[in-house]
Amino acid sequence: MDLTPANASIFAYPDYELRDGLTKERVFLSGTDILVRIPIEQAKADLAAGLNTAGFISGYRGSPLGAYDQAMAKASVALDEYKITVKPAINEDLAATAIIGTQEVASDPQVNVDGVFGIWYGKGPGVDRSGDALKHGNALGSSKHGGVLAFLGDDHGCVSSSMPHQSDQAAEHFMMPVLHPAGVADYIPFGLYGFAASRFTGAWIGFKTISEVLESSAAVEVPHPRKFKEPKDFTPPFDLNHDPATSFGPVLEQKLLARLDAMRAFAKANPIDKVSFGAKHPKTAIVAVGKAYADLIETLKKNSAFPKLQPNAKVLAFIRWGLYGQLSQLVLKPSCKTLKSFW
Repeated sequence: MDLTPANASIFAYPDYELRDGLTKERVFLSGTDILVRIPIEQAKADLAAGLNTAGFISGYRGSPLGAYDQAMAKASVALDEYKITVKPAINEDLAATAIIGTQEVASDPQVNVDGVFGIWYGKGPGVDRSGDALKHGNALGSSKHGGVLAFLGDDHGCVSSSMPHQSDQAAEHFMMPVLHPAGVADYIPFGLYGFAASRFTGAWIGFKTISEVLESSAAVEVPHPRKFKEPKDFTPPFDLNHDPATSFGPVLEQKLLARLDAMRAFAKANPIDKVSFGAKHPKTAIVAVGKAYADLIETLKKNSAFPKLQPNAKVLAFIRWGLYGQLSQLVLKPSCKTLKSFW
């Protein structure tokens, strides 16, 4: 095929260049590159909401996030434009400690921004070795106009690691909610969801990234910022955001438990789980989390299974679980009385 400029009309977007991935609404990006776009979109959303915020990103490279710092270095001009500072650390522990500091900015009398949103990144073994710093960071919490995402780089298939690893259990131990994107197209909406959830709950929000997604690429539409609802049926027992005066002992334990309740309320008001196919009042539901959901749907398509399942559409549903574990507010919960089985 002749791909010279003279035959550029064969392309749907003949003027598109790879560097447009940081600015245009329809883009072609890898999983790693689209992670760079998340803080930019958060900064834009804050500006649209009348907030003067800055961003801070720190972590330690390691597969599958081994190229994240390089991608951010290439995007330094765009990041600087939105006051987003990138400081790779010499290890994951120091990076997490630096992120803790970003949430203390709100209590500084000389502060000149409304808040600083932070992103920590590290591979699965880095999550393990940095457990103390991550656990303390989540316990101390996030500020009202800041928020923290923790990019957890997991290599389930042991593609470039000494052993397979996943961070779900560690995050659960930290009492840190975790979001599971199914693919590249989920990264930006899940990232913005995570920051909104972090600000409301006061918790750090884990963001699961895996090799198969980070190392893939896709053409995606960058969504307009979602308007998140304030839960109407939840009243925090006390301020859940970062507060040095209540960051100790039994009070801190109460905060951690209350933040999980706040996450459930936020997820109920702003569902992230999704029914992809099937009935509103199913008798059977097939539930898959993150990338496993995308694999399930792809397998069914390749085997032409959807037409065969169509007669069961009134009793069967497929659900993409976006929020890990017991925190998830299933979108089918109002009709769970009809469910007889989960798979």
